[in-house]
This record gives sequence, structure tokens and C-alpha cells, in this order.
Amino acid sequence: MAEAFDVIIIGAGPGGYVCALRAAQLGMKVACVEKRATLGGTCLNVGCIPSKALLQSSEDFAAASEKFGEHGILIDGIRLDLARMQARKAEVVSANVRGVEFLFKKNKVTWLKGTARVTAPGKITVDGTEYEAKSIVIATGSESTTLPGVAVDERQIVTSTGGLELDSVPQHLVVIGGGYIGLELGSVWKRLGAEVTVVEFLDRLVPGMDGEIARAFERVLGKQGLTFRLSTKVTGARIGNDGVALTLEPAQGGEAETLHADIVLLAVGRRPYAEGLGLEELGVARDERGRVQTDGHYATSVPGIYAIGDVIAGPMLAHKAEEEGVAVAEILAGQAGHVNYGVIPGVVYTWPEVASIGRTEDELKAAGTAYRVGKFPFTANARARAMGDTDGFVKILADKTTDEVLGAHIIGPDAGTLIMELATAMEFGASAEDVSRVCHAHPTLNEAVKEAALAVEGRALHI
Repeated sequence: MAEAFDVIIIGAGPGGYVCALRAAQLGMKVACVEKRATLGGTCLNVGCIPSKALLQSSEDFAAASEKFGEHGILIDGIRLDLARMQARKAEVVSANVRGVEFLFKKNKVTWLKGTARVTAPGKITVDGTEYEAKSIVIATGSESTTLPGVAVDERQIVTSTGGLELDSVPQHLVVIGGGYIGLELGSVWKRLGAEVTVVEFLDRLVPGMDGEIARAFERVLGKQGLTFRLSTKVTGARIGNDGVALTLEPAQGGEAETLHADIVLLAVGRRPYAEGLGLEELGVARDERGRVQTDGHYATSVPGIYAIGDVIAGPMLAHKAEEEGVAVAEILAGQAGHVNYGVIPGVVYTWPEVASIGRTEDELKAAGTAYRVGKFPFTANARARAMGDTDGFVKILADKTTDEVLGAHIIGPDAGTLIMELATAMEFGASAEDVSRVCHAHPTLNEAVKEAALAVEGRALHI
């Protein structure tokens, strides 16, 4: 007789494992299927966590090489030990994935190891063994998007997975795609000594980000030595003994040219991964982009089957998936699970970091919303000066009539941390004045947020 559970989650990435833990907290008998040898999905194994480990290591290397002298710290003969750097990254990943496994044991979540297939509502098989569940949650995440004419071999033409595993610093790295992933990994290898060229089809970096922030971001990365080829498409790639020859063409048409690279990083986005699950046979509806269609309670077109995370609509962010995992677990328990999609932050973990939440200026203009802008530069922030990290600014967008914070955008040191003050403000419907009247410790980077909120009314104090 098949073992039965209250809920089975397919996929143990941030959405899946958090869903499993919350469901277990709520008293359900829970199983989570994962075909990797470790839990944590793409994020913990080959995405968010290892990339942040390399970002931190490369930032430390660059600081020791270029910035410590400004602080009176002189280091002679600094050398890069890339093998040790990669080993440390692996240690960080191991600690995180083992942590999830510990949490499964602590909360009595059963890990079903293998590949799942949904055979009927309430029934799945894992490598041939059948299990039953009152509810099934699809949390299988996403995979790197391909590009016609550019064949990935994960050696010379790599996705983010291969881009994290290079055993030597490329002489010339070409990044195809000017989004979050490409810019983060491009920054890593630039700091470690590579020449880096970013090729982007659109006429700007990080599409969807506030335009002013994106332009400032391009300038800052340019100062760091990254080169950009915007409004340019890659139509082919040929691997040879001397590296990779890319064929480039202007996005609007024109004469083709060749660009040579040692390594090419393909980072043109991600696409939902739901293949081999049996969803088509069951009649689970998917949209034109391959995403599983769900209603406001994460239910698919087949009763008893739910979906969350990258495999459904919305930003492909680990923390968005986590919130959906909690929400669907609470819904299955009869509670009112909910995610506020208007207050989900996005962060690019370069240095300086870039963080955004809520509406952009372009979106407000397109909607005809009357708004005011408050900005404050880190050059005028005492803590940023002390740190020697003064690039960037805080930008707050507030409703012209009500003063409610509608959006916030930061480029600067620890932007990903600073944005959370504004996320909290927006979650509770705060005004820019509310933010400005909170006493901020001095000297902190957060004072730039306070000053930007004051600037919405034209009364910033320190500029």
C-alpha cells in the first residue's frame, strides 16, 4: 500500500523546502521530493549562495588589492588562490544545504530522494515508488534560458552554473545578457583580473529597473572597468582552439562583426522547469511562456495540485518563492495565506549593490500617477564617506497627494539591506514623512534613506 501524506512538495528549493517546513509546523504529514543529492535547489547549490560567496571573496580581493592602501593598510605581494576561493565557496554551500537537511529532520519532513512524476490527482511516483497525498505542490523552479546559435558546453560557453566553477581567471569573459546574473558574475571575474564585456540586446542594463538607477549603475560598473555593448544581439558562437568567436549584429539590423573570448557566459534569463512531471497528461494548464497557471490561492487547473515559485508567474526570486511556500501551506491548513506582490524587493549583489521595490518612475508616468521624488547621494552620508563607498544614491517615489511611498530605488553600499526599511514602510502603507520622522542612528548608511524621505518634501538637511 502506498505511503500517504497530507502534502507532497516536488522540489526542495527555497519555495519547496520552506513550504514543507511551514506545512510541518502546521501539523501536516509532509514529504518533499528532490532529485539532487542535496537539498536547497538551484539557489543553495548553484545559484544565490555560491554566487554570493564568490562575490564576497572577489570584493575582499579587490579591496586588499586596490582600497586598503587608502586606509593605511599596505600589503605587499598579494596573490590570488582561486582554488582556495572555490573551496571556500563549496564549504559555504555545504553548510547551507546541510542546514536544510537538519531542518527537515527537526520538523519530521520526509525527503523522498529521486525524480517525481504526478500520475493522477493525489498520486505521484518517485523513481517508480508510488505515494499518495491530499495535496501536491509543484515547486520545481527554473533553468537557464538558451539562445539560438549559442550552444552551451559548460566549459567555454557556460551558464551561471559553469560560470561559478571556472578553475582559472579568463583573459576575456563575454557576458551575454545585462541582467542581474550576468552583471554579478561579470563583476566577480572582473575583480579577479578578467577583461569583461557585456553584450545586451536592449539599449540599457537591467530591464525593468528604474531608468535613472540603471543609467547610474552602468556608469559605476563602467568605472570599474566593465565594457558594454548595448543594442547588440549575438547570432552565433563558434568554439575553436583559441577560444570562442561570437557573431554580433546591431539589434536594429546592420553589419555583423566578430568578438573573441576565452569564456562566454550565457545569462539571458531563466525559464520555468516543469518537464517530465506528467502535467500535460493530467491537463494542468500552462501559459505561453511555459509557466504553470494558478489562481489566487496557487491552485492549478487540476484540483489538489498547486504550484509556487519560478514555475508560476511573477519575478523569479528565491524570497518570492519562499513567501508563496508559506502562503500555500497556510492555505492548505485553512488559514489566509497571502503574498503582497507590490512589496517584493529585488537586489543586484554587485558592489555597490542595487536594490528596488515597488513602482519605477516609468511605471508611474505610464499609469498617470502624480508623484514626488526624493533623492539623497551617498557622497553626503558620513558613514559612506568613512567607509570610502560613496557611489550612488537613495531615491524615494511618493504619491503627490497622500505622500504614500510608492517605490524606492537604491544604488550604493549595502543597498539590499537598506531597502528593507522602505519595504516595511510600504507594507504598512507609510508615507515619506513617516519614514523621515523615525529617529535614525548616526552615523549610519540608513540616514541616507531618512534624508531621501525628507527630500520628497524638499527639506533634506545634509545637502
